[in-house]
Amino acid sequence: MADRRDREGIIVRDVTMTYERRGIATTAVDACDLVVPKGSWASLLGPSGCGKSTLLKILADIVRPTSGTATMDELTPAEARAARIFALVSQQSVMLPWRRLAENVELGLEVAGVPKRERRARAREAIELVGLSGFEKAYPHELSGGMRQRGAIARALTLRPRFLLMDEPFGALDELTRERLNFELIHILEETGATLLLVTHSVTEAVILSDTVAVMSPRPGRIVHVASLPFGHRRTPELRDDPGFVAAERDLRHALGSGTAPAPVAPARALLAG
Repeated sequence: MADRRDREGIIVRDVTMTYERRGIATTAVDACDLVVPKGSWASLLGPSGCGKSTLLKILADIVRPTSGTATMDELTPAEARAARIFALVSQQSVMLPWRRLAENVELGLEVAGVPKRERRARAREAIELVGLSGFEKAYPHELSGGMRQRGAIARALTLRPRFLLMDEPFGALDELTRERLNFELIHILEETGATLLLVTHSVTEAVILSDTVAVMSPRPGRIVHVASLPFGHRRTPELRDDPGFVAAERDLRHALGSGTAPAPVAPARALLAG
């Protein structure tokens, strides 16, 4: 009998998604397989329109695949949504402009019917975790883009999700802010133990934030290369200077450019094994 741990985490098996419009069928993703072990961090990397966000939407129960299966801790996306075991953070840090930061962070709990005292306590805890203590009474227009995005992450964290699904969460930010928030997210993941699946166009961001990077081909999106990164979870900005980091970026760029796995070249051969 298979160990239950082999069935936990995110498991995508032979998922295909075909859209039909005006009698014309378009395949967005084709026969995709992906395994993200519980507690690990993974990225989907690929060109625009390759189906990265579609896979995330399937897991978030926004769309249903044409064929194949997707589970989180053995639950279907619909069951996982009902059990509130995941949270989705998108590129746009959507906040209600008439509500202060703390009230925006509480919103998911409010919709879920959580009592006021508990939701305020959980919002306060999440705001502290993302480094926004002192800004609870600020309105969205009084916050920078990076601060609003941290607020969106805090709102997701109030749900105490086992899985954090992120769709280009830092894509609209400048490079310096983006990298700083990458490492702040690492701290949050260490604190919460959540499993991460990140959609990104950035090779650097994928290497900073991942144990595993799955590279997708142009549409119809297929997973053509999976890189395992050996950096562990205690990562600091100094990681950027590690020769292994540079090798990982190089091989992932090669995989993106060719649509296939890179030829093994030392030292990347050892770095990306697995």
